[in-house]
Amino acid sequence: MQKNSFLYKWLSPNVTFDVAWQDDKTIRIREQFYQYSLLTRLNKPIGIFLLLWPTLWALWLAAGGFPSWSVLIVFILGTVLMRSAGCAINDYADRDFDAHVQRTKDRPLAQGTVSPKEALLVALVLAFLAFLLVLTMNALTIKLSFIAVSLAALYPFTKRFTFIPQVFLGAAFAMAVPMAFAAQTGEVPTLAWLVFVIALTWPVAYDTMYAMVDRADDVKIGLKSTAILFGELDVIATMFLQLMVLCGLYFVGQRAELGWIYWLGIIVAAGLMVYQYFLIREREPAKCFAAFLNNHYVGMVVFVCIALDYFIAYLNA
Repeated sequence: MQKNSFLYKWLSPNVTFDVAWQDDKTIRIREQFYQYSLLTRLNKPIGIFLLLWPTLWALWLAAGGFPSWSVLIVFILGTVLMRSAGCAINDYADRDFDAHVQRTKDRPLAQGTVSPKEALLVALVLAFLAFLLVLTMNALTIKLSFIAVSLAALYPFTKRFTFIPQVFLGAAFAMAVPMAFAAQTGEVPTLAWLVFVIALTWPVAYDTMYAMVDRADDVKIGLKSTAILFGELDVIATMFLQLMVLCGLYFVGQRAELGWIYWLGIIVAAGLMVYQYFLIREREPAKCFAAFLNNHYVGMVVFVCIALDYFIAYLNA
């Protein structure tokens, strides 16, 4: 969270204001909301973006250009709410493990600044707010939302029982795609399921990079991940998954009849993935984390080029 932002200044217990209403109760409330903001990772919006980009791909593809304002607003707000709820339920599920992992030992539940009951309550409230937004959409979107929330709730617990929790994460993230098509068009066509497969595969790739950061700690405490499953083939497997994403994006461009701007975006996205290879090939945790973060630009480039392609086509129509 930027230290000059209003959210930081209001929430952080380390920042005070010379105002009359600054009493002990207000400070305690601010401190607790600050801990909730850390619990939901509002200070680290990368997860919001990684969930948002495929959602925006889907909305623009479904609409053949700029989507309905009401649908767009609902899905942007829903993305923020559900990602935040997912972080809370993830930390609840990992409450007995996070304190033993270097990267997560300072999280609110691991530090005891938020209780497990509070984390569950935060997750439920945020998910309920997201569901209220979904209720403004059509019946098909509402039905699909039950699958989405079930996957989101299930994912954090899968790392105890399977070496492919990243697949469950990908499925949870990708459910935004058929929901977006359903909300915009009232149906889920073949193109939607093609984008769904891409939106599922891509998180498996970048979350494997993320899991490579924690692999040593995860092995010690008994958690599972694709990084552990792939072992010495982790770099090859991750880049193969990225190649699958590029192939999927190629078929999307063909099916949606997108133009040269889109194809330029795919070339840039491929270049970013090559850069990620050079980051992860030595398996250094800091560089693996940097590669994970770099996927934000992959998603952004693809979206910007989809949007620009439709916009140019509109101007030339």
